[in-house]
Amino acid sequence: MGHLLALVRSPYLRHRGAYSSFQEAVAAVRSDALVGYNNDEVVMHSLDYMSELKLEDYPILFWLDRLAPETSVILDAGGHLGTKYRAFGSHLRMGDKVDWIIYDLPAIVRAGRRLVEQGELRGPIFIDKLSQAPAANVLLASGLLQYLDVPFDIFLRSLPALPRHLLLNKVQTREGATVFTLENFGCAEIPYQIRNKAEFLKLLDELGYDVIDEWSIPALSRTIQTHPKLGRSTSRGYYARLRGG
Repeated sequence: MGHLLALVRSPYLRHRGAYSSFQEAVAAVRSDALVGYNNDEVVMHSLDYMSELKLEDYPILFWLDRLAPETSVILDAGGHLGTKYRAFGSHLRMGDKVDWIIYDLPAIVRAGRRLVEQGELRGPIFIDKLSQAPAANVLLASGLLQYLDVPFDIFLRSLPALPRHLLLNKVQTREGATVFTLENFGCAEIPYQIRNKAEFLKLLDELGYDVIDEWSIPALSRTIQTHPKLGRSTSRGYYARLRGG
């Protein structure tokens, strides 16, 4: 039992613990660790790596290019310090006609605005409140959903209008019940959601979205080391379009 308890509390595992809610996962964060992304010490974590164009980005690039003629505003939710803006910049033909709005946590937005003020980043606008967001043609959420601290439908309904197009990437899914775990960022632990796939697709349908395209990302499959019997998750991407309109 002592060995198992040490494993569950280990600061060296990529993912540990299995919880039924975001709040339960927060309560289980190690006493010597920060909680979540909204900390200055976590903001710069793996920035260069996250800003690289990767294989799993290409379906998003494909659909952004296809949607370019009807796109004037992209809401990049969970866009960090413009990681996808940086990665996609030279590969998109949107030019100055598209407003790229990055929504993220206050600590990240503060850092992003500093980069803009210092001239290290040009183009995106940073916001930390959904009430500040304009109506967007496209919601881009690449890697956001596993960290989101509210249900996705509540998040969407907090926007001034439902976006016509959803581009969702790196959504962690499983066939069993939704589970939360903790991801280790060294100085911090971050609640991490692995969604029941069928429930997630049902939610999109109830919101009025048709899934037009879906892909899997085998390299981003995850196992919770403390709970291997839960099996490996499947990382997926989706392009969904609002019905009608």
